[in-house]
Amino acid sequence: MADILFIKTSSLGDVIHHMPALTEAHRQRRDARFHWVVEEAFAPLVRLHPAVGEVIPVAMRRWRKSLWSPRTLRDLAGSFGGLRARRYDLIVDTQGLVRSAALARTAKGPRHGYDMRSIREKLASVFYDVRHTVSRDLHAVERNRRLTAAALGYTVDGPPHYGLERARLRGQGERTVVLLHATARPEKQWPEDNWITLGRMLGGYGLLPVLPWGTQTERVLSERIAGSLARAHIPKRQPLDAVARLIASADLVVGVDTGLLHLAAALNVPLVAIFAGSRPRLTAPVGSGPMRVLGQLGAAPSVDEVEAAVEDLLR
Repeated sequence: MADILFIKTSSLGDVIHHMPALTEAHRQRRDARFHWVVEEAFAPLVRLHPAVGEVIPVAMRRWRKSLWSPRTLRDLAGSFGGLRARRYDLIVDTQGLVRSAALARTAKGPRHGYDMRSIREKLASVFYDVRHTVSRDLHAVERNRRLTAAALGYTVDGPPHYGLERARLRGQGERTVVLLHATARPEKQWPEDNWITLGRMLGGYGLLPVLPWGTQTERVLSERIAGSLARAHIPKRQPLDAVARLIASADLVVGVDTGLLHLAAALNVPLVAIFAGSRPRLTAPVGSGPMRVLGQLGAAPSVDEVEAAVEDLLR
């Protein structure tokens, strides 16, 4: 059986965008076992994909904060030693960054990646044995699929499938709407008052607003929004497999351009996407569930526009 290694370490949205490529590769190469190098925080989510034979976690983000500490040096030796321990029949770096290319170079086997015209960090292309042309004007999901298909020797066919089954992850309980207000980039945010107005409107439909958070600043904002609503739920911070179950159980998701929004799309949960600081043409959520994408770079949608989209989906 062939061993194929994928390298896609972060961020959350990028990891989710690679899942359709893995689903398709598994369908095309039944003779292969698939391994995935990913940032440790995203490993629980990657393990939910049924085609993953082995998840190899790395901690690039944590290592950068204390590069010369004894723990970091031990972790580095363990992770890089693990990559060198097996020879892979194929290595595909769909991340396309210098740091991911360095991981590819550490592993043993023929290394595939983007050519210099197709990659953001051109130096990364030097690390690959085989380089492929994939237009940078394509959506991220399509770029991952095309690079993987070129490396494995097949043609992309059909709509993307993330390999995550909502029915398998969905729980029972109260009807909920997940409000994804949190994003690390201020230009992607939607005003706090808008979330409060929307939350009150959704409460009128009998939906319990759920306000996830990842940092202390985001938790404080969740608490402020919840404090202005008749009722709301702020879940504790959880690993991503538990967050996937939370989102899969929701009746609706409304969110800004963030990784969890793409997770909702991957699970085919009905969603309204709010864009303000990024271009939906290249990064909009992709999925087969009911979906409305509102706003543009520098032009966030109004509350009325979002409420109209929500009402349309709820009908």
